[in-house]
Amino acid sequence: MDPSQVVRIFATTQEPDYESPWQTNSPASSTGSGVLLGPDRVLTGAHVVADATFLQVQTVFDPEKTVATVEAVCHDADLALLRVSAPFEDVEPAALGELPARRDRVSVVGFPIGGEEVSITEGVVSRLEVQEYTHSQRHLLAITVDAAINEGNSGGPVFHEGLVVGIAFQGLDDAENIGEAVPATLIRRFLEGVEEGRPLEVPGFGVSVQNLENPRLRQHLRMEEGESGLLVTNVEYGGSAWGVVQPGDVLLRIDGVTVANNGTVQENGIRTHIEVLLGERFVGDDLPVTLRREAERIETVLELRPASDLVPRSRYGVIPTYLVFGGLVFQPLTRDFLRTWDDWRDRAPRELLALYYLGHRSEERREVIVLSQVLASDLTIGYGPLYWDWVDKIDGEVPRDMADFARRIDGATGTLELTMSSKARILLDVDEARAVHEKILTRYRIPADRSTNLRAPASDAG
Repeated sequence: MDPSQVVRIFATTQEPDYESPWQTNSPASSTGSGVLLGPDRVLTGAHVVADATFLQVQTVFDPEKTVATVEAVCHDADLALLRVSAPFEDVEPAALGELPARRDRVSVVGFPIGGEEVSITEGVVSRLEVQEYTHSQRHLLAITVDAAINEGNSGGPVFHEGLVVGIAFQGLDDAENIGEAVPATLIRRFLEGVEEGRPLEVPGFGVSVQNLENPRLRQHLRMEEGESGLLVTNVEYGGSAWGVVQPGDVLLRIDGVTVANNGTVQENGIRTHIEVLLGERFVGDDLPVTLRREAERIETVLELRPASDLVPRSRYGVIPTYLVFGGLVFQPLTRDFLRTWDDWRDRAPRELLALYYLGHRSEERREVIVLSQVLASDLTIGYGPLYWDWVDKIDGEVPRDMADFARRIDGATGTLELTMSSKARILLDVDEARAVHEKILTRYRIPADRSTNLRAPASDAG
């Protein structure tokens, strides 16, 4: 292990403002750590550079900072690859190792806040199992070590026998001196994807499942002696399993690996959650699965697709989607919008939290459209209490997503009727709303009535 291979990253970031989605929050500064994989390439955590507008890198032996840009990022696996403007020719790049074993001694190296020097913390690998990644809310394989990962230290390498076996990405709030790292298997998959030009997001199964530890339930599903698996309770529209798997099927095997009744599989000598089987695969890959559908045992293949959620999890580097009409502000329900509440898991509206935790994406409803603000005007008198409610129907029809909702707004005539999830109704005179449209935008200093992704493309001249 060579500490000179570890760098400090200075990031200026600017996050979107989901309370007023047409603007951004003030710029903020933060620091993180990374490791040199080449003279001009730095591996770090995606959370270190998320929403970054300017990046600089500094080595332990040189006080001067070098400008860097993001070459590739996988927010799902919390990994990013930076390219620096002036290569560090005097440092031997670090090499990638293999997945460590339990009880292997490792060193976590980085630049924790509170000092200028590189810090080395030693610990032992205590667990290798699927964990929730705070940055993406994805469940992927992680290394747990009994070494603290503090602010600023995150994004730095975890070394074992001089090789990089992980990238530190989060500590545990309810435990002291315990940290987690992205394992070498996911790092190698990320780097191979960059070199091959593959989609970098981690695919999703696109199903909800129930454990089958109850013997009566297994008998009811006509499972044979010795069979184990998971009951499919829902299939997400547009996900990997859509059109192939049905609710009521039993998922028996994935890529030849037996699925246990408690939802675990044995992979690389580790028994952990089935999501481990997705960590090293790419969108577009074929994944063989074995199902039981009543008395029939079915061998089929899933074409892996990105994760598909009714309420998208945290997103980065994207402009919020919104639409303003008649003084009403609409946007899709996302985790980023829920986080506008302090302690959002406790304080956000229960109906919206239920959609986040339990909602399923269907062909009819692919997004939930929230009335996020009611701007005071003659048109919105009496509608103020309905903000945070979501649109069930527009003129009697379910809006599929924001694009569909915008098309219906643009094509509306006469009286527009919105039926909200609370069964409340909003009526707007379309001509009157369009007549005061620019006046409302000017009054509230809104530069455009909708986000760029909802604007019609300009037609070709001539």
